[in-house]
Amino acid sequence: MDARPTTESVSTLAHTMMTAARSADSGLAGPGELDRYPYTEAHGADRVVAPAWESADQELGRVGRRAAGSRGRGLHGQLVQQLGQMIVSGDLGADRPLVPEEIGQRFEVSRTVVRESLRVLEAKGLVSARPNVGTRVRPVSDWNLLDPDIIEWRAFGPQRDDQRRELSELRWTIEPLAARLAAGHGREEVQQRLSDMVEIMGHALAQGDSITFTRADAEFHSLLIQVAGNRMLEHLSGIVSAALQVSGGPVTGCDRPTEASLTHHARIVDALSSGDGPAAEAAMRQLLTVHPEVERVVPAPREH
Repeated sequence: MDARPTTESVSTLAHTMMTAARSADSGLAGPGELDRYPYTEAHGADRVVAPAWESADQELGRVGRRAAGSRGRGLHGQLVQQLGQMIVSGDLGADRPLVPEEIGQRFEVSRTVVRESLRVLEAKGLVSARPNVGTRVRPVSDWNLLDPDIIEWRAFGPQRDDQRRELSELRWTIEPLAARLAAGHGREEVQQRLSDMVEIMGHALAQGDSITFTRADAEFHSLLIQVAGNRMLEHLSGIVSAALQVSGGPVTGCDRPTEASLTHHARIVDALSSGDGPAAEAAMRQLLTVHPEVERVVPAPREH
């Protein structure tokens, strides 16, 4: 019996993903469109001053009036996005004080919103709060660079080139291993879902729907890592998904919907179905080196 999904079922899956993708994508400000607020530089060499939020354009600071705010997370999520991007981009440098009252006035949000937002940023390692010292921006060495939000903020800021290179190198390390391990952990429902994602990607490619292609691609790679049977690798699946969402350039073969990318995904599924770990690993390496630009980051697989 052929376990592959029927054309009708694939079309339904693809339609569902396309609808969800477009709904999630519409009305949201892109990461590169987030507002950035300068602060006043210290006038003395050893003097540290609190950020002075610009107030010339009052509308920019009114988070509550931006119904299509960052990620659609409400006031709290929008403020986390705004402050997070400012810190990661360097607009708020290391050891700069963050005064909750000034933040609340600048963005016209309540103390509760500011307090909860700073707690989230503290959990990500971006800020620290200490008695008698207050809240200050922490140096890059303290940041949780594997946090999906920080990955996104770095990918759309001044560190974009470093972030994309580092993500590519990390994926090159993680995903070929995950593909080989996944071939030895055959779970029919996951194998079927991976096959479904390839079918959806093919349908999206034919329709010119890059949003659905990217969403299916991200789910494919996340599932593959989860089925590898290694919980430490599974913990990294969110990083790979974030990398696919923010790559924004020809870093790996997953970054653009192409026939070549689709072919390599299908080869991975075939290798997993037959339990061929080395073939699954080789297909993943080929997928991650579709674009020649990657050769500056990782070597192409050798022919044996």
